[in-house]
This record gives sequence, C-alpha cells and structure tokens, in this order.
Amino acid sequence: MFPMLTGFISYGQQTIRAARYIGQGFVITLSHTNRLPITIHYPYEKSITSERFRGRIHFEFDKCIACEVCVRVCPIDLPLVDWRFEKDIKRKQLLNYSIDFGVCIFCGNCVEYCPTNCLSMTEEYELSTYDRHELNYNQIALSRLPISIMGDYTIQTIRNSPQSKIDEEKSWNSRTITDY
Repeated sequence: MFPMLTGFISYGQQTIRAARYIGQGFVITLSHTNRLPITIHYPYEKSITSERFRGRIHFEFDKCIACEVCVRVCPIDLPLVDWRFEKDIKRKQLLNYSIDFGVCIFCGNCVEYCPTNCLSMTEEYELSTYDRHELNYNQIALSRLPISIMGDYTIQTIRNSPQSKIDEEKSWNSRTITDY
C-alpha cells in the first residue's frame, strides 16, 4: 500500500512541476505581446545603420600607391590591383583596381590595413542585382559616393534605439479622437 501511495505522490509532484514549466512558458509568451513589431516596410522605410557598419567599400584612386597590402590581408585575395612600374619616377603607377562584391565577405581588413587610407567602408548595403557580374566594381564604380538615406525625403528612416520606440509608442497611446 505504501508503494502505491508514494507513486501517487511522485505523480502529483511531476504534474505540478510540468504545470509550473508550462505556466512559465506561457508568461514568457504573454510578455512578448506588449513589444513593438520589428518589421519595417523596406523600400519605403529604411533603418539607419550603426556607426561601425561595414557596407560597400569606397576607393580613392588618387591616394592609392599600389602597395597591394589590401590583397595580402584579404582572406580571399579579392582586390585586383593592376599596376606598372614607372622607371623615370621610380614608382608604381596604378592602372586598374576592382573588387567583386559577390565574393567579398565585408571583413574590413583591406580598409584597416591600408597605409594611405584610400579605402573606406560606406553605409551602403543595397548591392543586389539580377546578374552577378554587375557586382564586380572597378575603380570608377568604387569611387562613387553613396547616397545618404538621411537626405532622401521619399524614405522614412527608422532609428534602431529602443528608447525612441518607447517614446513613440507613448505618444501614440496618448492621442485621443479630438487630436485628429
């Protein structure tokens, strides 16, 4: 009789423990109902990139000395640097510089180790094309400055800070029918 009684007690304890776990999961699920949605309407709304965002690489042709440090530090040997040696001035003359962004992993090593700072990361992240060969940028395409999303009046920018989202929600909830 005692083994049967201890079995019932053990079964009751397991049932209570399972109900507690289910209740904890339910509380977590309900806590997510008060959060703001994260989804943005992409073509019409764009989030502002962080300060250290690594986007498309900007290249300044006049500063480059064709030292090929960027090629040596790149984990996939990506930048293609064509140059010729000018005997009269005893320097390398840069002929062509290109990066294939279809292969680039945006690690930023080329920008970090460039001795003349002719490479920099931009905040541009819209590099999608229908043809992968269009992602091979030469020095002319790399020298093009990106368009800032802050200056585009057709696009609503979304800040990623949680405090601005909370303030926006409070102001939205405080409106009444007469405010319209």
